[in-house]
Amino acid sequence: MAETTDREVLRAYCNAKPGVEETYPFDADTMVFKVMGKMFALIPAADPVSISLKCDPQLAIVLRQTYPAVTPGYHLNKAHWNTVACDGSVPDDELYEWIDASYGLVVKGLTKKDREALQALAAERAD
Repeated sequence: MAETTDREVLRAYCNAKPGVEETYPFDADTMVFKVMGKMFALIPAADPVSISLKCDPQLAIVLRQTYPAVTPGYHLNKAHWNTVACDGSVPDDELYEWIDASYGLVVKGLTKKDREALQALAAERAD
């Protein structure tokens, strides 16, 4: 996979997950990725490339202390969101893991009905 410093690579990675919808609820320049109507990632059009991701609050603090590129979520709940500057300082595989974790946190918080609907969507895609 190409480097995560490429906005379109991040966009494609987020959109490839089951049940994801790309929306623009805040403005025409900020891509917001939702699973079953709940946000799990935001990618602004402005340079430099960055992505905001939902995160476990304790892990969010550790990541901020470990990586200078990770800061509290910009215009988001700072306890639960990190913004990552995609400047190449965070290894690609880790950033993909963080995207997966953000998606997983949101899925975990869905209602049973929405999780079942998401499972059905994922099963359709697998066929």
